[in-house]
Amino acid sequence: MRIELEKRTRPSGFFTIASPLLALALTLFFGGLMFWALGKNPFFALYSFFIDPLTQVWSLHELAIKAAPLILIGVGLSVCYRANNWNIGAEGQFTVGAIIGSYLPVTYYQWHSPLLLPLMMVMGMIGGALYAAIPALLKTRFNTNEILTSLMLVYIAQFILDYLVRGPWRDPQGFNFPQTRDFVDQAVLPAIWEASGRAHWGFIFALVAAVGVWIMMRYTMKGFEIDVIGRSERAGRFAGFSARGMTWFSLMFSGALAGLAGIAEVSGSIGHLQPSISPGYGFTAIIVAFLGRLNPLGIIVSGLVLALTYLGGEGAQLALGLSDKIARVFQGMLLFFVLSCDTLIAYKIRIVWTKARNAVIGGTK
Repeated sequence: MRIELEKRTRPSGFFTIASPLLALALTLFFGGLMFWALGKNPFFALYSFFIDPLTQVWSLHELAIKAAPLILIGVGLSVCYRANNWNIGAEGQFTVGAIIGSYLPVTYYQWHSPLLLPLMMVMGMIGGALYAAIPALLKTRFNTNEILTSLMLVYIAQFILDYLVRGPWRDPQGFNFPQTRDFVDQAVLPAIWEASGRAHWGFIFALVAAVGVWIMMRYTMKGFEIDVIGRSERAGRFAGFSARGMTWFSLMFSGALAGLAGIAEVSGSIGHLQPSISPGYGFTAIIVAFLGRLNPLGIIVSGLVLALTYLGGEGAQLALGLSDKIARVFQGMLLFFVLSCDTLIAYKIRIVWTKARNAVIGGTK
């Protein structure tokens, strides 16, 4: 007996659209079972995790802060994945964007200028794009798997950040704490509505990027090129499109948005560089991209949902006495169910029974 997956000739259109909602429902159901197994009231636990963070204005601001990098990175990854280039290293591009974008306020800390903040954002995008160009070069020049190279570069970026904040960029007046000088006011992203919370313009950047990429994918030749090459490289070559050029474009575009997310997070939420600037936004954004069906507008919704798991994890830590790592469990379940639902919608399981036979040829078994 063996189990095979047979591709469906006409997958259900309804279930294809409903797959993220089904995955979310399964995540809630099994999440409730997990809380029950931990001895917690599953209804109160799910309320604390998903509803309570939405009941206060300040927590909505925190939701926007956590959703901004997820949406920015997820939108960039959607372009990569639709072009069939599998960038798994957005976390590293996020980190390098934060480092390069922080160069001016850390090195020239006495410079106060209205140009400082725009330059930081541009430098962050350039840093993320150049870091993503490394796996693009390795793939186009040496046919190296971009999944492995982009992932390994994540850890290099984190070591570089750790070295800088503990070494040459450490604040000399920071009582030996591993962090840089605090950014001057001109280097800090302003709040959207300072009177009610601290949500900053990084969230606006994310919304603008999502709408812009949606327009590009739907109405421009570049969007058509991405779709064609992603579906069939051979068809793309026939149409005169370059698969190599698309590898460079999609990876660097994705890296630029991840770099923008990095410097926006540091400038808007933290105010300086430190060893840890991300709870794993670059990896969580992969779930965001797939949950949003690789559609930039859908990624806005999925980014808010995944941001809610971060807030819920913090709430569960206080209200239920659980580790905040419970958020990672929910994110993992959500990715598992999204991929499982997509697989079962596109394929059907077939059990093949085989009968073993022992043939005797020439007296030899």
